[in-house]
Amino acid sequence: MTDSSTAEALALDDKLCLALYTASRAMTARYREPLSTLGLTYPQYLVMMLLWEDGASSVGQIGSRLSLESSTLSPLLKRLETMGLVSRTRDTEDERSVIVGLTRSGRTLQRRSAGVSTEICDATGLSMQQQDELVEQLRTLATTLLSTRH
Repeated sequence: MTDSSTAEALALDDKLCLALYTASRAMTARYREPLSTLGLTYPQYLVMMLLWEDGASSVGQIGSRLSLESSTLSPLLKRLETMGLVSRTRDTEDERSVIVGLTRSGRTLQRRSAGVSTEICDATGLSMQQQDELVEQLRTLATTLLSTRH
């Protein structure tokens, strides 16, 4: 563990929080160009990737998996529905739950988006092993931060 007085003494450029923030913004910005050809924003792309991977999912499942609040997710899903990429229907077993599924256009978009992940992975300059290790470190960090909230 880091000594708290040492952490406070670090210059801004050496703080983990700034490095994570800057890297996150750079990653999102790097996605902008390839996603613009698909007509998607980065958060919309994350939802579409989840649906391509998992199939139809409840709004709650999507929000939980992507760490998005319903106030962010609802307008995002409405926009995807307006674009004709997803459908939203009430769960027949629990009317409080809304199920989001892919439309034919949404499934077609998956084929069109095939090169995006590869392009971004290549752009990082990291090997697959380095990317896997970094992902695991970031997951551990997120879990630790969420478990130590007061």
